[in-house]
Amino acid sequence: MARKIDEDALAEAYNRALALEKAGDVDAAVKAYEEVLAIDPDDHGGAAVRIAAMGRGETPAKAPDAYVETLFNQHAEVFEDVLVEQLGYHVPMLVRQRLQALNLGPFKRLLDLGCGTGLTGGTLRDLCEEMTGIDLSENMVEIAHEKDLYETLFVAEVEDFLDDNDEEPFDIITATDVLPYLGGLEPLFFGAAENLTPGGLFIFSSETLPEETLAGRAYMVGPHQRFAHSAAYVRERLDATGFELIEITDINVRMEEGQPTPGHLVIAKLR
Repeated sequence: MARKIDEDALAEAYNRALALEKAGDVDAAVKAYEEVLAIDPDDHGGAAVRIAAMGRGETPAKAPDAYVETLFNQHAEVFEDVLVEQLGYHVPMLVRQRLQALNLGPFKRLLDLGCGTGLTGGTLRDLCEEMTGIDLSENMVEIAHEKDLYETLFVAEVEDFLDDNDEEPFDIITATDVLPYLGGLEPLFFGAAENLTPGGLFIFSSETLPEETLAGRAYMVGPHQRFAHSAAYVRERLDATGFELIEITDINVRMEEGQPTPGHLVIAKLR
């Protein structure tokens, strides 16, 4: 039976935590976010990643599903305007440009992980015979459905889908703007390998931070509550899960408070 959340207490604790964090009182903010987690263990507000972003507590293995689902359901209607027009997000077009530059494609079956409103699907539609989209946010999937881009759409968490899927494999899997909500990459990479044809392509974007900030860590939660990964960790996990790296390109993922967000665009091939 689902536990009933005291919404008033949750809102009070969360707003207090945000105010303390903004004021720079890290200890008090962490304590308030811990109160939030006690009221809402599923963590719809992302308290765990906020604590980690302040450099406290253990770095979670991924952003909580409830948080990711809530975040994108709330922003679905304005998602494209904010991300593309305001924040300059053009990763799907970069994917297309690199595929064409490397003379890769066309493709029979594409799986678009974290498909959102269909930005990547729309950019690659003419290169694929059949496209399947997966996203945790029902509201985002509804918008993608209205565009009539995908033959099949699922509302699902990407790692769970890859683990459970028993349909025929894909010859290309994309994951644009998915890694910023995942820490450990083993489940995603293993799942992608299990769902690709031999020689199939896995293309994804990631965010990163300067080496002195990462300080030898494979990944961490950055200042904007998204995961940043080291290029060395990405390479190592790809190799361990059966992929051959085709290329890793430095990119600006998007603007954040007027500053570029450094990251990587990665193309790998299943051995």
